[in-house]
Amino acid sequence: MKLALTLLTLTTFSTQLSVAASAPVSLFNGKDLTGWTGEGYVVKDGAIICSPKGRNLTTVNQYSNYIFEFEFKLPPGGNNGLGIHYPGTGDPAYTGMEVQILDDTAKKYAKLKDYQFHGGLYTLKAAKKGHLKPVGEWNKEKVTVNGSMVTVELNGTVINQANLDEIQKQYPKHQGSKRRSGHLCFCGHGDPVQFRGMKITELPATPLPPLDTTGFTPLYNGKDLTGWKQDPGHDGHWQAKGDILYYDGKSTAKDKNLWTEKSYGDATLICDWRWAGPAHGKRQRPLLDPATGDTRKDAKGKPITLLVDELDSGIYLRGNSRSQVNIWNWPGGSGEVYGYRTDKKLPQAVRAALTPKVKADHPVGDWNRFVITLKGDRLTVVLNGKTVIENAQLPGIPESGPIALQHHGSSLEFRNIYIKEH
Repeated sequence: MKLALTLLTLTTFSTQLSVAASAPVSLFNGKDLTGWTGEGYVVKDGAIICSPKGRNLTTVNQYSNYIFEFEFKLPPGGNNGLGIHYPGTGDPAYTGMEVQILDDTAKKYAKLKDYQFHGGLYTLKAAKKGHLKPVGEWNKEKVTVNGSMVTVELNGTVINQANLDEIQKQYPKHQGSKRRSGHLCFCGHGDPVQFRGMKITELPATPLPPLDTTGFTPLYNGKDLTGWKQDPGHDGHWQAKGDILYYDGKSTAKDKNLWTEKSYGDATLICDWRWAGPAHGKRQRPLLDPATGDTRKDAKGKPITLLVDELDSGIYLRGNSRSQVNIWNWPGGSGEVYGYRTDKKLPQAVRAALTPKVKADHPVGDWNRFVITLKGDRLTVVLNGKTVIENAQLPGIPESGPIALQHHGSSLEFRNIYIKEH
């Protein structure tokens, strides 16, 4: 809490994400802070305790749709908070959102604003009062985040429900209300608030359509990296993990990208991907105009850029980085062919066609699906069932070449990588 205001479609696809929630996973082993990062918290008698220097204690992993359950014990006047959708930098109450954890019965809090009471979304939405147990007793809290809906349940009673889409309209300047994924964190204020029993149950992600691979050949066999060029520097970084091909973003090879051994010409490539690690940091990135391929301008003619917590990768086609279908969280969305779009020597119509028509990315942490078709020098990209690039020209692209999953420092997971040659 803050006491003063200071976040192609192949419609016949047959394999699909499970609709069931995952099994609950413990986020605290009762012994140490494994899985969390931050300073000023100690573990004692099976509980995490905020020390006088305690501020933000953040999960290493990020989450989008989930049920987070935990127990907490407040000292008299105790003050903490639960940050959700936290990007890992800045004040969680604003770069993410903060669910109040507070002894609101204390006399020093007699003049709280309605959203400052326990369970309130700080500055955004008030909670029902009167459901905390007496100071010094353990409380049970359950926070459910599912798409745009956030529900807070305290000791068996729902005390807050919020629709983030509506809140975003009410508070358009609040950055955290726009986010749909991020870290969890406890937001300390130096009071010895205690936590235990933390567990998370991940809910089904944004569904992908069923997958029909008739006529397609797998590029990843689910066992090892057969069919991909290996380098000793890739070992332990590009990894086969069952149906997932995982990359931690830290290859030490001279060429850190993962290339197929075989070259391909005209083909359709299917690839599912999702982000699997922290972002690179804050960057100002352009808001593109699909009609021109250039950065949009405001009423004064100034280019419009937006601040993003950057994630970046891509898929190289026909052996070269210029014909890269980008994977990133820029304002315009994934699917852009940056090497061509930014080439001012090309006609503007060519550059505009290689700018995504729409941002079709799912929230960070959810799976996305590319269906990329390249025939001659003409490219079509479908992302999550939406055509973002259609029959765009790639002048001068080689007739054939290998495919690569790009290294750009971000951690990713890939699966369902299939190709059909035409």
